Amino acid sequence: MSYVKNVLEQVKEKNQSQPEFIQAVSEVLPTLEPVFTKHPEYEKAALLERLVEPERVVMFRVPWVDDKGNVQVNRGMRVQYNSAIGPYKGGLRLHPSVNLGIIKFLGFEQVFKNSLTGTPIGGGKGGSDFDPKGKSDNEVMRFCQAFMSELYRHIGPDTDVPAGDIGVGAREIGYLFGMYKKLTNQYCGILTGKGLEYGGSLARKEATGYGLIYFMKEVIEAKGKSFKDATVVISGSGNVAIYATEKAQEYGAKVVALSDSNGYIYDPDGIKLDIVKDIKEVRRGRIKEYADTVKGAEYHEGCSGIWTIKCDIALPCATQNELNEESAKVLVKNGVYAVGEGANMPTTIEGTGVFQSSGVLFAPGKAANAGGVATSALEMSQNSLRLPWTFEEVDQKLHQIMINIYKQCEQACKEYGCEDNFVAGANIAGFTKVASAMMAQGIV
Repeated sequence: MSYVKNVLEQVKEKNQSQPEFIQAVSEVLPTLEPVFTKHPEYEKAALLERLVEPERVVMFRVPWVDDKGNVQVNRGMRVQYNSAIGPYKGGLRLHPSVNLGIIKFLGFEQVFKNSLTGTPIGGGKGGSDFDPKGKSDNEVMRFCQAFMSELYRHIGPDTDVPAGDIGVGAREIGYLFGMYKKLTNQYCGILTGKGLEYGGSLARKEATGYGLIYFMKEVIEAKGKSFKDATVVISGSGNVAIYATEKAQEYGAKVVALSDSNGYIYDPDGIKLDIVKDIKEVRRGRIKEYADTVKGAEYHEGCSGIWTIKCDIALPCATQNELNEESAKVLVKNGVYAVGEGANMPTTIEGTGVFQSSGVLFAPGKAANAGGVATSALEMSQNSLRLPWTFEEVDQKLHQIMINIYKQCEQACKEYGCEDNFVAGANIAGFTKVASAMMAQGIV
């Protein structure tokens, strides 16, 4: 048994109750075989065994009081995965599905994604099984303050800089920042995704969606394709989906579908983004309200049906494992030629296999959706400089970062003989930088 396969079996044995983490590791490790063939010294240093284990896992209770005066208790956690190339960096997720396996999978992916950005940040992730949906602002504030009253001990601007993720937007970041500032008596760039009034960066909200389109533009144009007049289906209707829609439309694409956790809308004439923004960003409503407003638009219950819509480009931007083998086969049958992951691991391993075996251009999330964390790193830079950059400056830097990520993936594909396999290219390009740093720093 090869070194890589042996470590993968160890991971499966040790983490049997964490399917998402096992899935993430199973997707990455086999693609690294040629790296270990070229660098046998990595095996001697037990590099993989060290890489698959987080440097630190912090888990804690979060007691808070709801509006009825009842005490509620949630579980909080932070996985500080790898700091070989910089302080831990990764979002906080507030969702009932949050558990250690999901946070570990997200943190593991973050290590490679952050490496690809070319910025000096390591990988981490955190969150809680608290659900902000249906909670009042005061309840969310009390939870965030209780959560930060423990988390603050383990983070810092040069140690670990969290950001937002599912369930953590501008409101939550504000409450978390305010509590950190009170507890530490420090005003510093401890969180990213902050409001513009207190150290946030222009273009951060748009960054993941814009970055996805910038990356996919490089991928498809290398094969003689274009967003102009392409039909695009995008799942989700949060920041990533909304701003991927905006940038795709700027490039001349017709985006015909969006979704949320209840169902999806289909507008054959193209999504009217101003209406979606009003529903989601202003009123915090459900996507079905779009069909009540726009003539000719359809709403369908359930999310998986969105992948039955005929399209040229599919962009899953909702959540992990939303696009499975069956849906992938339907997309291929309907003529999709490119798929870009705007969410973290939204395609199952089987679904990815369908796309790759069918010749579909497939861009994994660790490369395609790295724009968000890249712009978070730019926010950290602005905080350190005490200087804000214009929207155009940040967007220009983001665009160049996504082009550079594409070039890194392309170069890795050529060097290791896996042309057009961007899954392998992204994994190898992200890994080699982290591996070199770990080797340089010794056995720690």
